[in-house]
Amino acid sequence: MSVKLLRCLASDFIPKGQHVRRAHRMRGKPPMIARTLQQRLEEMNREDPTLNFKVNIGYAVTKANRRSITSGWINDIVVHRNDTELEKSSRTRKLLVDLKTVKEDWLRIDGPSHIHRLAKHFGVYNDLYGDAYFMPVVPLNISYELKDDKLVKVYTGNVIKPSEASKAPDVTYDAKDGTLWSLIMCTPDGNLTSVENEYCHWFIGNIPGNRVREGEELVDYLQPIAPYGIGYCRYIFVLYKQKHSIDFSEYKRAKPCLNLKERNWRTLDFYRKYQDELTPAGLAFFQSDWDSSLQEFYYDTLKMTIPKFQYDFPEPYIKKQIWFPLKEPFNIYLDKYRDPKQIRKEFLLRKLKKVHPFNGPEPPRRFPLAHSDEKYIPSWLKFEIIKKRLGYGHVNELDEY
Repeated sequence: MSVKLLRCLASDFIPKGQHVRRAHRMRGKPPMIARTLQQRLEEMNREDPTLNFKVNIGYAVTKANRRSITSGWINDIVVHRNDTELEKSSRTRKLLVDLKTVKEDWLRIDGPSHIHRLAKHFGVYNDLYGDAYFMPVVPLNISYELKDDKLVKVYTGNVIKPSEASKAPDVTYDAKDGTLWSLIMCTPDGNLTSVENEYCHWFIGNIPGNRVREGEELVDYLQPIAPYGIGYCRYIFVLYKQKHSIDFSEYKRAKPCLNLKERNWRTLDFYRKYQDELTPAGLAFFQSDWDSSLQEFYYDTLKMTIPKFQYDFPEPYIKKQIWFPLKEPFNIYLDKYRDPKQIRKEFLLRKLKKVHPFNGPEPPRRFPLAHSDEKYIPSWLKFEIIKKRLGYGHVNELDEY
């Protein structure tokens, strides 16, 4: 019987709608009929616009006249077109650009929308306000002062270590005289007692204009305290504009406030209570993770043990022991059923016999395998000696304990 006839007979037994390629059956529909991954994700994440929508609780963004700004750039190009010195400095890469002017143009054109997009990407609005958001129309300039006259600035998600943010930062923004503001620094990550609550790291209310130091400090500054093992935590600064002076005495905490439970905070509850009296206008945030400086801060300042989050690995499964294990090294096989403490003790004693208490361990051999052994050594023992000399394998791993 020919191969062609066999293929025809085999095709008669293929179920209808089953796609076959090179004698291998594929599960599901053929690629030309099945939905793509993007279509499946869109269907999975589809939201009802009548139920799932965001509410703007901030100020409207004043649209900058791009034509007037770009026309100014064009005029500058026309003016400097015949400037040979400018052309020479540009060609030799010596032309300096005023970054302050560039930043001002960016803030006027696309700054609020870009900051809003980054905050949405980091989940700031969802974790603080739920179904609400605001446009950061007031730029915040926040910087931490370091040694040697160095500064670390807060942007939108940059990483700042706890040792760099140990002291309260310098906050500036543009504000008219006679206006009142509130500045709150909080984190929705790493609450040790409640998943729903945040931590309030700094709260200054009734700030006259942009003079932050003259405001009423209700909660003193607390540096980032990201617990060990959870990764990066977000620390968010929100600037609110007040319509009038507000009595925030209920949030007043004794200084220094070192009890973390007293710093429990919910931004959504705070805004719901004062939504008719203040409006969010400025936003900046950074990320921070565990730092060695936090060890001393937890012990000496907070008077508590270091919270550590680690994965609790289950004990390894060991099958029932058999009389004659085939294709398994008997020494490693038997060690599985012994007490690990006894094994570590044996290797520790063997290590102490060779390690001098003052001179340290013996220097490694330059050519570990270029040494003659006894006349007869079992193959398994010879292999263990080779692994020991090279510093790898089962013996070396147990030696580390």
